[in-house]
Amino acid sequence: MTSAIIIILLVIAAVYFVFRKKGKTTPTVIDLEPTEYQKLLTEHVAFYQKLDTTGKDRFEQKVTDFLAETNIEGIGTEITPLDRILIASSAVIPIFGFPEWKYKNLTNVILYPDTFDKDFQFEGENRNIMGMVGTGYMNGQMLLSRAALTKGFSKDSGKENAAIHEFVHLLDKADGDTDGIPETFIPHEYAEPWLKMMHQEMHHISDGHSDINPYALTNEAEFLAVASEYFFEKPTELQHKHPELYTELSRIFGQDLAG
Repeated sequence: MTSAIIIILLVIAAVYFVFRKKGKTTPTVIDLEPTEYQKLLTEHVAFYQKLDTTGKDRFEQKVTDFLAETNIEGIGTEITPLDRILIASSAVIPIFGFPEWKYKNLTNVILYPDTFDKDFQFEGENRNIMGMVGTGYMNGQMLLSRAALTKGFSKDSGKENAAIHEFVHLLDKADGDTDGIPETFIPHEYAEPWLKMMHQEMHHISDGHSDINPYALTNEAEFLAVASEYFFEKPTELQHKHPELYTELSRIFGQDLAG
């Protein structure tokens, strides 16, 4: 047996161990009828509610396309129709300004019932991870907490949406680097000004002069994801308190949500 085959078998075994060691993986459920999609979107997704008829039709189609192309599974929990709608909406919202965009760097979404730890355990202490985009042998995988997913679409979510946060990481990663500069969406001439603005706002957060979640200080990639949550959840508030940041994010995502 060649060393290459051995490595491949070890990678397969590692993936199997990670996703089976705590609870049985539950396959995705059968697709809903369009009217059922519409009902769940209308009841739970504020972004969809604000669209006109044409926009709603396009949103529904993108949700349908995402669910047809992406496998969604549960660890220790069964996947519900609402889970599927919220995950798909989280994917569609950041790319709604780009009709042809597809998540080529995602094949599987793994849903946990609650937060999990660095070893992918969802029971016990030190469980503070709400979502994660896989790297290495887990490339193409996204892990999400149902509790965080549901909260992100609730009326008391504030400026936070953990699932949108993770999908923004995927957009950032599309150019090969998760560095807070989504070069696929930012023209080259805007990259340096965007980086400068990020660092300025990070200084404001550090000094206690910003209402942006301090988790944005982790690095540039987390700043982009955290600021994007704010942009999609509270666009009018972001425009009022951080007009330059709003303008830049509006350019990046091709959406003027406060307009």
